Amino acid sequence: MTKSPTGLLDGLDPEQRAAAAAPRGPVCVLAGAGTGKTRTITHRIAHLIASGHVSAGQVLAVTFTARAAGEMRTRLRALGVEGAQALTFHAAARRQLRYFWPRVVGDRMWDLLDGKLRLVAQAAQRSRISSDAEILRDLAGEIEWAKASLISPDDYPAQVARLQRDTPMQAAQVAEVYRQYEEVKNTARMLDFDDLLLHTTAALEEHADVAREFRDRYRCFVVDEYQDVTPLQQRLLDAWLGGRDDITVVGDANQTIYSFGGASPRPLLDFTRRFPEATVVRLERDYRSTPQVVELANKVIGAARGRPAGSRLKLVGQRPPGPEPRFAEFEDEPTEAGAVAGRVRQLLDGGVPASEIAILYRVNAQSEVYEQALTDLQIPYLVRGGERFFERREIRQAMAALRTASADPPSAELVPAVRAVLARVGLTEQPPAGGAAKERWDALLALVELAEELASTVEGASMGRYVAELEQRAAAQHPPTVEGVTLASLHAAKGLEWDAVFLVGLAEGTMPIQHADGDEAAVEEERRLFYVGVTRAREHLWLSWSLSRHPGGRRHRRRSRFLYGLIPDEHPAARVPRRQPTRDSRAKPCCRICGEQLANTLEIKLGRCARCPSDLDEGLLDRLKEWRAERARELKVPPFVVFTDATLIAIAEQRPDDARGLVAISGIGPTKVQRFGDEVLTVVREGGA
Repeated sequence: MTKSPTGLLDGLDPEQRAAAAAPRGPVCVLAGAGTGKTRTITHRIAHLIASGHVSAGQVLAVTFTARAAGEMRTRLRALGVEGAQALTFHAAARRQLRYFWPRVVGDRMWDLLDGKLRLVAQAAQRSRISSDAEILRDLAGEIEWAKASLISPDDYPAQVARLQRDTPMQAAQVAEVYRQYEEVKNTARMLDFDDLLLHTTAALEEHADVAREFRDRYRCFVVDEYQDVTPLQQRLLDAWLGGRDDITVVGDANQTIYSFGGASPRPLLDFTRRFPEATVVRLERDYRSTPQVVELANKVIGAARGRPAGSRLKLVGQRPPGPEPRFAEFEDEPTEAGAVAGRVRQLLDGGVPASEIAILYRVNAQSEVYEQALTDLQIPYLVRGGERFFERREIRQAMAALRTASADPPSAELVPAVRAVLARVGLTEQPPAGGAAKERWDALLALVELAEELASTVEGASMGRYVAELEQRAAAQHPPTVEGVTLASLHAAKGLEWDAVFLVGLAEGTMPIQHADGDEAAVEEERRLFYVGVTRAREHLWLSWSLSRHPGGRRHRRRSRFLYGLIPDEHPAARVPRRQPTRDSRAKPCCRICGEQLANTLEIKLGRCARCPSDLDEGLLDRLKEWRAERARELKVPPFVVFTDATLIAIAEQRPDDARGLVAISGIGPTKVQRFGDEVLTVVREGGA
């Protein structure tokens, strides 16, 4: 049952209450990490409905992930709100496009591509460009960025030149592939995910009857994570609004981490210019993290450069004090991973659930050593981005059995009925000892816990209602919580939180990532990504790095520049490293031999100053040049597109023994490592003989 308008404000702090009770019209909520933004905006929706300003069916709330949309629907249901739409941008657009397509196009809606690589490959072939898998992924990424940025194939070369954007090949070649991709896709009568937004926008902008019907249906809009909106998403939002101003946006410019995909905090920061009468509320009371974690987070983001006024939120911890964050330096990655796994075991033994522990890293390739370390200690884990929950065999079997049961509703209450059905597909009273059987058992138990959640929030919840909830979650890929330590990249961790968080691999070249060095805007985005990682922790926070990749390897790494000023002076890891950047030279690399700052581009590339002796392996350099020439012929590109001479010299001098060593060389980013790394390392291992 929906609460009264006044009752909906109970339990909110003064700022949350101000946002929830603000009158109809433009509202901007600047919400720091852990300040209760989802609670605030769902209470605002419920308050508007309870006050009679809008009906539930006239509300459209959009966010960026299926999980966040699912969480919003769950919160609204608990507040007694039924009928309000809470979806991702793409899900909302797909639903609208499916409805309006026959009227606008006059045919059944075109099919949606599962992925664009197959068509990109056809477009590349038409353009006489290599169909190497890594190149195709780069091209697909550029097409996605261009469409999200509202840049056509014809405009692409000029726009990337204006933005000084790095491209995987000559801009004119990318534009031609982009053009051919659109032709191939349209001929096949297919849509990609960006087309959902583009075509929905066009339907609203170009068809007055469509716009009129849509705007009669939806009167109130809420946008979550508004700092991550792209130009295309903003264009769609404008089409939805149609000049109206009944919109609530919530975001935090300090958590803008998707600029590479076209996202920009500009619409959030400029909201009051567009709507001068807007109500603006700042949420800074952090209910997620202990004061110790909050203090560290404030130091991280306080060191950022060029922060616009709208992003200067300073969190104020509201929880009781907790343990101080831990910092640790290790000789090599396996030692670091082993120490992290050992600390995880201590937390588990101390009563922290495995699902409340996360190990976060900058790039997915870092997960392997932690998977092994956890396995060695028989600690269950889940790799975020791995096999999807609803695609697991036991879950598909369970859902089939539950659907059958819902057709002939059992007389028992929901939770016992669900348990009885799942017992037939493997849910025993006691869990198995471990291994794959325990993972399957945990997955089935998560379905029971979801039934318990539904029963506690919906009076008289039936098996049919429960199955409908499961179907909706499966469609949105919004799984229930499964017991196990989470392994995830920092990007994948956005929007999540845990009792204990381990931020690992915090070394220069990884955090910030090597290809960001020298680009202040890119480095600042890396800092924001680090800030996101810190603010995922509720109580326990561990920050660590290692000096080499392998045991006995060269100790050439140094800790991330973002850690300077964070480590307590008395901590053993607080010693000043030989090559610590100064405040004025924070981004200037130093000589790997003598430690002096490097003066020019060539020195940075080689990793040594001109005064220090070269240790060039000339035989290796010759072999690298031979390899490059052959690769360039295969790809039909000039040799320097593969690697420049300076880069080959740097490789022949430094002789990296793994992908991390390659990335440490200025100018070699993750894309080049993924495309050519294994081949280059093979040449290096074979030596100059």
